[in-house]
Amino acid sequence: MMSGSYLLIAIIAILGMIVQGVLKAKFEKYGKIPLSAGLSGKEVAEQMLADHGITDVQVISTPGALTDHYNPLKKTVNLSGPVYGSRSVAAAAVAAHEVGHAVQHARGYAWLKMRSAMVPMLSVSNKFVTILLIAGILMIRSFPQLLLAGIILFALTVVFSFITLPVEYDASRRAKQWLEQSGLVTPEEKAGVADALKWAARTYVVAALSSLATLLYYLNIYNSRR
Repeated sequence: MMSGSYLLIAIIAILGMIVQGVLKAKFEKYGKIPLSAGLSGKEVAEQMLADHGITDVQVISTPGALTDHYNPLKKTVNLSGPVYGSRSVAAAAVAAHEVGHAVQHARGYAWLKMRSAMVPMLSVSNKFVTILLIAGILMIRSFPQLLLAGIILFALTVVFSFITLPVEYDASRRAKQWLEQSGLVTPEEKAGVADALKWAARTYVVAALSSLATLLYYLNIYNSRR
C-alpha cells in the first residue's frame, strides 16, 4: 500500500509539472497575440464589472506573474503586471476570469461562499498541521492519535481543494460567456481564451488530486501502525 501511495504521488507530481509547462507555454503564446478590441487587462476587467452592475470592486495591479486573484474581503481584482497593462488575448482571459469571481461574490454563488467560509478554519489548521503530521509519524507507535489529528486537519485542505474546482470552472465559464457576448473577442480569439483558461483550470485539478494522494499516504502510515 505504501509503495502504491508513493507511485501515485510521483505520477501526479509529474502530471503537475506537465500541466504547468503547458500552461506557461499557452500564456506565452496568447500573450503575444494582440486583442483586436485593443483593451488592456485592466480595461477588460473594469468593463466586465460595469456590465454586471458591480461598482464597489476596484481593479489594481499586484506584483509577480500568474499572481492574479480576486480578494473578496477587500473587493479588489488583483491583476499581475503582465496582465494589468497588456492588451493581449491572454490578458483578457485572465482579467475576465478574475472578474468572474467578483461576479460570483456579488451573486452569492454557493460554492464560493462555501470556500470563503473555510478560509478561517484553514488559516488556523495550517499553523499546526505540519507539526502534527511530522510529530505524529515520529511517534506513530506510542501516540498515534497525534498523527490522526494531523490527518483530520489536512483533510480540510483536501476538501478546500475540491471545493475550489467548481469555483474556478464557473469563473472561467462566466469569463468566456461575457467576452463573447460583449463582442470583445473574435471567434479565433475566443478559441484562444478557452484554451488558456482550460489549462489554467487543470492546474487546480492536479492540485486537488495531489492533496488527495498525500492524504491517502498519511492514512496508510496511520493504518500501518498495527
